[in-house]
Amino acid sequence: MSYKELFGEFWQQVKESVEEERFAKLTMAKTIGKPNLRNVFLRPIYAEDGFRVVVKLRYRSRDTEDKEDEMSLEEALEVVKKYLQTPFLSVLLFTTTKDVTFKINKKGAGSIVENVPTFSYVREADTGSD
Repeated sequence: MSYKELFGEFWQQVKESVEEERFAKLTMAKTIGKPNLRNVFLRPIYAEDGFRVVVKLRYRSRDTEDKEDEMSLEEALEVVKKYLQTPFLSVLLFTTTKDVTFKINKKGAGSIVENVPTFSYVREADTGSD
């Protein structure tokens, strides 16, 4: 199965975790080579007016400032898809009930692995203000 088809199944688990308020974090990791973009993180904002995520792009170079944007889950999907396979080969979904890892191998095939949860709870409704 191509990684794109399997990624759709993975993203369905992301959406379900949001709907069930189990979403804790999503991280893109394991790059090809050493690109300047080191990580992509999605963190939840459970607010009264709906669910949003903070998308953070973390860079290796100190000359490149990290970027953070608040957006909908659908908008975040486009960011994740943009960096999938080039340069990131894995996406880790952390929920309060399980961790789910999506991986792409050298041949372009995808796989999904589930593990025990890293996070046991998500903070109370976060309004996004400090």
